[in-house]
Amino acid sequence: MNNDKQDQNKPSSVQVISRAAKILRILREHPRGLSLSQIAKEVSLARSTVQRIVTSLEQENFVTSASVNGGIRLGPEIAMLAAAVHIDLREEIRPFLIQLSNQVNETVDLSVLDNGKVLFVDQIIATHPLQAISQPGASFPLHCTANGKAILASLPIAEVENLLPEHLKQYTDKTIANRDGLLKELEVVRKEGIAFTREEHIQGICAVGAVVFDSMRTLSAISIPLPSTRFYGNEEKLAAALLKTCQNINQYFEVKQ
Repeated sequence: MNNDKQDQNKPSSVQVISRAAKILRILREHPRGLSLSQIAKEVSLARSTVQRIVTSLEQENFVTSASVNGGIRLGPEIAMLAAAVHIDLREEIRPFLIQLSNQVNETVDLSVLDNGKVLFVDQIIATHPLQAISQPGASFPLHCTANGKAILASLPIAEVENLLPEHLKQYTDKTIANRDGLLKELEVVRKEGIAFTREEHIQGICAVGAVVFDSMRTLSAISIPLPSTRFYGNEEKLAAALLKTCQNINQYFEVKQ
């Protein structure tokens, strides 16, 4: 076979990048990892082709082993790249968070979906002596937090089912640990655009959450966590203020496009 024919049969650099991106996106939807055969089936490529691409991605730390059984999941380099995006996102959204915190006189969080959990990337702390604080960089479960539920409700149902484990962990006696029950609640969140957690993750702590999209259509969530003593009876006021803020943020990014 001559060199010209070899070049014709060789995938182009653009095609390789496109295939690698497709693999990374599939792994994003399966935070617990997939085998090479499963990846090949999902992206409709030969297993040998997937193995070559995955090997290259692994060398750059874009993917890593998920288990001793040979599963593959997103690697630490992806998190580092995402962190750089989060910094830009945080700087643009922070003025809105400050305004919201001042309006409701409560702590306000900004978080993103990261490897099957909610990752806190910014926080405006209110001055109350009794408050709910989660340090930026901390991760919380999706199924029993307001920001987690808001994110889940904004995703395609197939992706939600992949993200949720078969057995949901019971954190308090109010946690919705039944998967079908949670999916029904997410339908309500999807319709109303607002999510609540009522002492489902931490006893005595409630929250309201909603999602926003930046100019790249990247999904993030804003939440207002607070002690249950200041939450009950104020749900509608908190939800209205949060939804208005999210609307303003979405309009801001639409104008930027």
